[in-house]
Amino acid sequence: MQNRRNSPLSIASIIVSMTAVALGNGVMSAYVPFVLTRSGAPSWAAGAAITAVAFGGLIGCVVAGPLIRRVGHARLFAASMALVTLGALLIAIGVNPIFWVLGRGLYGAAGNTNFIIAQSWLNHAASNEWRGKAMSFFYMTYVIGLGAGAWIFGQIPADGNLAPLATIFFTALAILPISLTRLPNPPPPAHVSVDIPMVWRNSPVGLVGVLAAGGLSMVVQGFTPIYAADNAVSQGDVAMLMFVMQLGMLFVQYPLGALSDRIDRRVVLIITCGLITVMAVSAFFVSFNNLLLLMLVFAIWSGAVETIYSVANAHANDRTAPEDFVPLSSTLLVAWSTSATLVPLAVTLATPVFDQQTFIFAAIGVALLYLAFVVWRMQRRKPAEATGRDGFEIRSAQVPNASVITEPDGENVRQPR
Repeated sequence: MQNRRNSPLSIASIIVSMTAVALGNGVMSAYVPFVLTRSGAPSWAAGAAITAVAFGGLIGCVVAGPLIRRVGHARLFAASMALVTLGALLIAIGVNPIFWVLGRGLYGAAGNTNFIIAQSWLNHAASNEWRGKAMSFFYMTYVIGLGAGAWIFGQIPADGNLAPLATIFFTALAILPISLTRLPNPPPPAHVSVDIPMVWRNSPVGLVGVLAAGGLSMVVQGFTPIYAADNAVSQGDVAMLMFVMQLGMLFVQYPLGALSDRIDRRVVLIITCGLITVMAVSAFFVSFNNLLLLMLVFAIWSGAVETIYSVANAHANDRTAPEDFVPLSSTLLVAWSTSATLVPLAVTLATPVFDQQTFIFAAIGVALLYLAFVVWRMQRRKPAEATGRDGFEIRSAQVPNASVITEPDGENVRQPR
């Protein structure tokens, strides 16, 4: 059985390692689209790099479980950090769209593998009394780390290879706490048991919401620096824009999530879709000469996107019996990864035909379609007593719920939302 004597301080090594990972990812998430947009690379290159991250993440979802069962959590974490380093080296050798897309694909595969390892380890190490708080703290530190990494990019030269070298530095730091932790390895993760019919029966709103959130998150977070660089926004201002977008998650998601504990979560999802639409339309009209207002709009927009993911996850858990938590988490993880790959791919293909604002239209379309779907479902199904409703917990659409694990005796561990 899980060691319940672990204290919250015992998981510090995992939190510190993943924060270092986030810092490196934040640097590269700003550096790659900015340089590809400004370097005269083909118009498809920056969008392809975003799609490659998501596609690599989908591969990571498939291979992480078998690899953990083969070599264990700690060894696979080190191996995945090696993939991050190789990806950064491909980018450090100079601007080459093919190498850079491949490098971001390697990061995507390693990134989702890291999430599965970290979340499984946290679930195993934490007791029931403070597991939810631990997971919320994990999400907050990771997202703040992403923003801090983007800010760091704004402080170093974009020319040359200092940014990928900084990523390699943070990756090396990330290996140390995990390698030296005294926490025992958790049991191997459960087989990824995808059960779309079950999830659809229990919570169509939850399933479609995770699909919507996967596409929305990758589009908004990925194409915003490309859009800003196309409009001659300076490197420092692009970095600050990406930093405040991460802060938007905390200031927008928490109040809306708390509201979803008090009223029908579907009403909150409708409100959030409306907020996404309003902020996206505002993005068309806010001038790049008014950066403070632009940053406010994009911060609220980004925070609303994160809210779709967390509230949809909570709604799906509300409607699902405890014995189905593992296939629910597996199905939502695969749904998120698939949408996060296909929607950016569609935007990448459409952008040369239309213009640089294609991603804004795509976000509006996804939000309105999901809003209409939720309204339709509310007409067909009244609010019901949830099978496992607990309090809302902060989640990030940039860190998909990958914590599908079982106890050694086969008993499912309840997934914190």
